Amino acid sequence: MKRLFFLVYLVILCLRLANLCSGDDRFVYSGFTGANLSMDGVAAITSDGMLELTNGTLQRKGHAFYPEPVRLRDGTAARSFSTSFVFGILSDHVELSAHGMAFVVAASRDFSAALPSGYLGLLNVQSNGNSSNRLFAVELDTMQNDEFRDINDNHVGVDVNSLHSVQSFYAGYYDGGDGDFRNLTLISGEAMQVWVDYDAEVAHINVTMAPLNMATKPERPLVSARYNLSTVLLTVDDDSAAFVGFSAATGGTLRSRHYVLGWSFSMDRPAPAIDISKLPKMPRVSAKDRTKTLEIVLPVATAAFLLAAGMAIFLLVRRHRRYAELHEDWELEFGPHRFSYKDLFHATEGFNNSNLLGIGGFGRVYKGVLPMSRTEIAVKRVSHESKQGIKEFISEIVSLGRLQHRNLVQLLGYCRRKRELLLVYEYMSNGSLDKYLHDHREGPQHTLDWALRIQIIKGVASGLSYLHEDWDKVVIHRDIKASNVLVDSEMNARLGDFGLARLYDHGTGADPKTTHVVGTIGYIAPELGRTGKASPLTDVFAFGIFILEVACGQRPIIKQPTQDSDALLADWVLHHWQNGSLTETVDTRLEGNYDIDEASKVLKLGLLCSHPFMDARPSMRQVTQYLDSDIALPEFMPTYHISSMVIPEQREGFHMYNTTRQNLKTSNGSISSLSGGR
Repeated sequence: MKRLFFLVYLVILCLRLANLCSGDDRFVYSGFTGANLSMDGVAAITSDGMLELTNGTLQRKGHAFYPEPVRLRDGTAARSFSTSFVFGILSDHVELSAHGMAFVVAASRDFSAALPSGYLGLLNVQSNGNSSNRLFAVELDTMQNDEFRDINDNHVGVDVNSLHSVQSFYAGYYDGGDGDFRNLTLISGEAMQVWVDYDAEVAHINVTMAPLNMATKPERPLVSARYNLSTVLLTVDDDSAAFVGFSAATGGTLRSRHYVLGWSFSMDRPAPAIDISKLPKMPRVSAKDRTKTLEIVLPVATAAFLLAAGMAIFLLVRRHRRYAELHEDWELEFGPHRFSYKDLFHATEGFNNSNLLGIGGFGRVYKGVLPMSRTEIAVKRVSHESKQGIKEFISEIVSLGRLQHRNLVQLLGYCRRKRELLLVYEYMSNGSLDKYLHDHREGPQHTLDWALRIQIIKGVASGLSYLHEDWDKVVIHRDIKASNVLVDSEMNARLGDFGLARLYDHGTGADPKTTHVVGTIGYIAPELGRTGKASPLTDVFAFGIFILEVACGQRPIIKQPTQDSDALLADWVLHHWQNGSLTETVDTRLEGNYDIDEASKVLKLGLLCSHPFMDARPSMRQVTQYLDSDIALPEFMPTYHISSMVIPEQREGFHMYNTTRQNLKTSNGSISSLSGGR
């Protein structure tokens, strides 16, 4: 009987060992036809067996995970593991970056709260950097995001609970022949292989990559990092299980697709080899299709030219005049950021009035769709009368195109034609904030509730703080107002229109080159009328007026039916504060549905930012701390109205700043000088 029990015990023990050594601990996919993966978002398996994480749709994310959890812990310590996968990324523009993808080890497969774009479908603004994420990832990042201190727009990084990588390096590999580093372009559309190895005994992570046609895995890893994953690979319900898979995301400007062609994984030993011969082929870009079309069309076009040479010459000359651009040698360095006039002309249907989004003091703005990529854009047409300063202006426009922040409208590039400058931005579907605040014809359904107004104020403050303090140069916007704040599809505020912005190095003080007053009446700081020199504090002043505009639903200059002249919004709010009726200035369309204490704080912050004395204004970093209640708003009570701090001149019912006439050009209520000494 004892012998029988012993035999049964041995059988049970062997079955448990067999179960531990099979199934969840080791797998290999050489193509994904028929694979049982757990997927969400836009992720899918194509008919030819590729795992497609994203399909080219803008602002989307996709995840794919092995369906069963793998046991990455043995008691209190993490186990060693190894994985290998073959991937490829396609972008509509081969030379422009799209957002990337990542191999992921996570405690949960629920990424519903994660954001697309730079967050790669893994985290969001609040969760990034939290130790409770219990997340390990190897990112293949194709967008340089200053918020996460990315080294460039083509890198591999090791991430732990944050998109600020523990270690990262340029995408590439070390050639086994001569040991030299070879670059790889992640968005080339070519398939590449990646190996991720974690040695639990020494807490060491190695990431290696190589082109798919390379015979063997490179001996030298691309990225190495020391990190004990025992504290990361932990779940709430099961302290030894986690999920392994992939995540990818797209942004709002460039269309991209992310593919995994093969994948293998193993615990405590090297990952099984992927059978390269069985992998599906990466899709090809449409350039070849266009080449075949050209081969057919060219002979026909040539014959037509020979039959009607005169007509062709006439059409060619007319076409050249229609699409003629202004090119100079110094613009060659800005080539990748320059759009052709022809593309912008067709994108806007010849700048048709049906595509007109708005008219401002500095030009008209049109909606467009780029012919090849089908990307939606906004094109602003601005006149420039002279060449003076235009080179510097274009240089600054191109520099501003490198700005990356969730509360800034992306400036994509420019085009020059005759006496016209065209600035190209990403398109915001909900238009400007101005219509939600002041266009009462839109109806009550378009009235912004108080929570949305606070969200918008915080968003613009975050964007301005980034411009003033967090980018590699100081950027002064110089035209902050509701009509320059756009609203995206999720009602997030995006500060736009950088046509008047100026850049200078940190630590050099106010912009020394400004000689003309620019901006919009009602938002211009008093010191600008005296000195003409812009600084971050002049932006803070305009932002203070903007806060009051959002909270009160009133324009910076308000009409007073009982008086002959109009008044400045800031003076009107201050008057109510002094009379103990501050919250009576809040937009009446809210019908009292707001937090009184929060409204009082916001209104007082608006007055503090628009203080007539520039030294009394806070920095934008302090403003964000006040809004987030990280620090308390100081006690103060201004005793001077803004209008009393400048020399007033009565003009058309409101006070303008009395500055030198030759330094001011007025258009639609705006004071500007684009050419001739910006």
